[in-house]
Amino acid sequence: MVSAAVALGLSAVLLVGFGAVGAWYARGRLGSVEDFITARNSVGGGALTATIVASSMGAWILFSPAEAGAAFGGITAVFGYAAGSALALAAYALVGPRIRRLLPEGHSLTEYAHARYGGAMYAYVLVVTVSYMFVFLAAEFTGVALALSLLAGVPPWQTAALVGGTVFAYTAYGGLRASVTTDVLQALFILPLFVVAVVATFVAVGGPVEAHAAVAASRPDLLALGSLSGLRFGVYVVVAIVGAEMLNQAWWQRVYAARDERTLRRSFGLSALAVLPVIVLVGLFGPLAAGLGLVSAPADASVALFLVAEEALPSWAVLAFVLLAVLLVASSADTLFNAIASVITADVPRLLDVDERRLTAVARLFTAVVALAATIVGAQGYSVLTLFLLADLLASATFVPLLLGLYAPKASSAGALGGSALGLAAGLAFFPPARGVLSIPALPDPSFLASFLAAAGVSALVSLAAARANDEEYDLSRLARDVRRFDDSADGALADGGPSRSADSEK
Repeated sequence: MVSAAVALGLSAVLLVGFGAVGAWYARGRLGSVEDFITARNSVGGGALTATIVASSMGAWILFSPAEAGAAFGGITAVFGYAAGSALALAAYALVGPRIRRLLPEGHSLTEYAHARYGGAMYAYVLVVTVSYMFVFLAAEFTGVALALSLLAGVPPWQTAALVGGTVFAYTAYGGLRASVTTDVLQALFILPLFVVAVVATFVAVGGPVEAHAAVAASRPDLLALGSLSGLRFGVYVVVAIVGAEMLNQAWWQRVYAARDERTLRRSFGLSALAVLPVIVLVGLFGPLAAGLGLVSAPADASVALFLVAEEALPSWAVLAFVLLAVLLVASSADTLFNAIASVITADVPRLLDVDERRLTAVARLFTAVVALAATIVGAQGYSVLTLFLLADLLASATFVPLLLGLYAPKASSAGALGGSALGLAAGLAFFPPARGVLSIPALPDPSFLASFLAAAGVSALVSLAAARANDEEYDLSRLARDVRRFDDSADGALADGGPSRSADSEK
């Protein structure tokens, strides 16, 4: 086992090094709050692809796909996980240009919800979005804490505090520009390190042929492409991931940060292709761990990759997975910290009487509170996949009604809010983890598949039916007039570095 001191020391060096570069790059480039939260039209194709790939490949990628492969249906479940992750990014290649055209000076999805649907739907989407990002952060910290605890014996709270504190520091200082810069650097480290670590582990267990033979001998069910449990998992995980990612403010930020629409479409498309093989490769460690007899309890499934690495590799080589986990969580955590800051910056003037010149400071304060809470939850060791499924359910009941407003002039606030609420209620009625909280008699049998299909299906049907029944039409061109920049100047920078008006002041 790698010593805790070595693991923490190298992790700290990596995090501080990346953070210093990101902060240095952002220094002098934050002329206004616009620069802090959007970096509008400034990121080229290579950098945008790198930041999307790095941000999407959080620490969860070392846990959830392998857990799916070991406990939720073998390789069929793994392929479903990969498909869901890729489709979510590919969807932005289609929806992203629409967002830019209708809200060319926008900042956040909650800002869009307020302009399109009004206060009630806005409040609901705000709660869902922040809740999703909070759970995402908690799951990331849970994952990296589990990894360093298993491989190096590091107490979970120390890992969570180190990663959370360091990443928050450079993100709060440099905003989106620091996040994108560090993502690019992290991607240059993550992909080679990932390939080396995964290939070395497969070689150590005898190569693909021996690995396949070991699984086929003891758990052939995990290799069946037609596995019913794997197909069920694949269906609902596609709905879950697509729904969640459409409400991920991090991707809305990158829609605006892209240099132009062509860059946007190309980068999200390439990123979708890039994550497919990565998730499949990691997911295969789930069936492998089960086939080698390393998964002796349900909790072992979430750390299947690390169980195989620890079994097959010398302790010095295991360090590669420690560093990989730290880099992955940093690349996604800084994205989420900045996404939370952007939501709060755009929405605080609607909720509190705050001087606009202090918006960035308030956003940093709120983000610090969320970061601290996520760090505490992340140190508890909950199931990473269960945390993600809970966040995904919230989003699955909301994304169709919300995005419908971009395309259907007759989509109404009542239909969107009613559809989302009814979809969430339907999903919770089937959601297995909710049974520990809900004690309502005569609830249907719990099922993840029924839960996510009900959440997405009911919300879509209700909101579409309400749109068809609505006689009034919303002029979609109003979105461009109602959602405006925070500054007055054409280039987004003010001499004194502060915003001059809120998004609502133009209405």
